[in-house]
Amino acid sequence: MNELHFNSLDLNLLRIFDALLDERSVTRAGARLGLTQSAVSHALNRLRHALDDELFVRTSDGMRPTARAVEIGPSVRLALANLQTALTPAVFEARTAHRRFTLVAGPYTSAVVLPQVAARLREQAPFVQLRINAPDMRLIENLDAGEIDAALMPNKSFPKRFAYDKLFEETVVWVVRAGHPAASGKVSLEALCNIPHIMVATQKLSIDRPAVDQSASVTAQLTDDADFESMLAERGLTRTVAMIVPDTFAALTIVARSDMAALVPRRLAELSVEAGRASLLDTPYVSPVGDVGLLHRRDRLKDPAQAWFVKLVSETARELKVWKKKAA
Repeated sequence: MNELHFNSLDLNLLRIFDALLDERSVTRAGARLGLTQSAVSHALNRLRHALDDELFVRTSDGMRPTARAVEIGPSVRLALANLQTALTPAVFEARTAHRRFTLVAGPYTSAVVLPQVAARLREQAPFVQLRINAPDMRLIENLDAGEIDAALMPNKSFPKRFAYDKLFEETVVWVVRAGHPAASGKVSLEALCNIPHIMVATQKLSIDRPAVDQSASVTAQLTDDADFESMLAERGLTRTVAMIVPDTFAALTIVARSDMAALVPRRLAELSVEAGRASLLDTPYVSPVGDVGLLHRRDRLKDPAQAWFVKLVSETARELKVWKKKAA
């Protein structure tokens, strides 16, 4: 874009571009911004002319961004976030604020943490919208670009520009359906191996950014399968993995309707136990304890709204009921 075009550009067009890139729909982008479908379409045509690019192509699945739109999208979003921070009052008035926050959370943290977060948001900030994104391969890139505000996830090593606030500790437990014969007493490793297992696939999230960071890889959920397999190998035992499923919810649903067992985070398992759908197995070994925390950019805490949101999620999660080990 030349200087003449930029000087005459209506910056509101960039807000509409950002919403379209996120929603991939003229209708949804308009609803998000409080604009009519006609107004969004008109603004898109103006931006197409200014940037000399189609930007979005209508398909059966919605508005598909062009290569140019994908290229400039992160920079536009970051610029809008910086502008919002610069113009935001020094104090964030949560009760009257109209703002959307985006949080990454997997099935486990969505079930365990988000109900309490949602309740507190409705109480403290009734006009604030919270969007939940599933963990994906662009986690670090999206945090850097300001496309997401924070992520709930297990503890790993991250570059120094990120803060990781430990929220609570968690372990994993074996769970079977309510009334399963194995749930009536202590279960030996041999007996556990005789029960068909459902394994939750480990989702790897690459954060390999060679130009900026050292390579690293994190998992989107707590897991103990590798440690369990090593322990069985040391004892000359093998198990039968009858099914591999994509997440813990699928595992718990199948467990409740079968004679199979699954290894899932304790707090999530306890929700099924409380609902009468499952029972915990009393196994002869203790799974390692892992941390669950909130990942976010340190520098964005200068934004009062971001600081408020991080504090709300962190304080809410830390108040969750702490699981207790059974006495030996």
